[in-house]
Amino acid sequence: MENKIIIPLDLDYANAIKLAKELDPKICRLKIGSQLFTSSGPKIVKEFSNLGFDIFLDLKFHDIPNTVYEAVKSSADLGVWMVNVHASGGREMLDAAKKALDGYKNPPLLIGVTLLTSLSEESLIDIGLTGLPEQVLRLASLAKEVGLNGVVCAPSDITSIKNKFGKEFLTVTPGIRPSKSNLNDQRRVATPSEAIESGSDFIVIGRPITESKNPCSALERIHKEISRREP
Repeated sequence: MENKIIIPLDLDYANAIKLAKELDPKICRLKIGSQLFTSSGPKIVKEFSNLGFDIFLDLKFHDIPNTVYEAVKSSADLGVWMVNVHASGGREMLDAAKKALDGYKNPPLLIGVTLLTSLSEESLIDIGLTGLPEQVLRLASLAKEVGLNGVVCAPSDITSIKNKFGKEFLTVTPGIRPSKSNLNDQRRVATPSEAIESGSDFIVIGRPITESKNPCSALERIHKEISRREP
């Protein structure tokens, strides 16, 4: 089974390193987000890589095209496995992000963020948008047209995206919560099994593992669960 679990280490440097040393890179990858990268800098990428982990650099770049070009290029220079940009940055920005990876022998996967899984229909109205599923498909379509490898999307969007853009177009799925887990600030969620059965390529599971009394056991349970359910 492919390594499908991505664990976000939204912790301070010392605790992130401590937890990473306890986890098994054979059954999970690590995600570095804004909190850890801002506090620890690029060195944290190298430290996790030295422990044998593939790294998803989750900084969700969204800026003018030239700035995003340079940011994505710098990410590739760090040797990360995956990097993401906001699809809502528009075609020119996405195209710049893709061009930034030209010339790399083993470029990172380039993934477009559709809509954050913390957003609801009401949240969209606040920013002048309507129709959550339609917005997701519109942004996924743009990412596909430009040539990105896939998108970050909610579990509820996996089936429609796979049906429209094909199985090879990757879906990275946050908002994953084992049954009876606290939803925290997530709105559009699914269990690990539900996401895998829907066709998710990679599932992002944070607090149910990182805040567990035994993170390694929690990871192992989820890994076994999805291994049984993979289509």
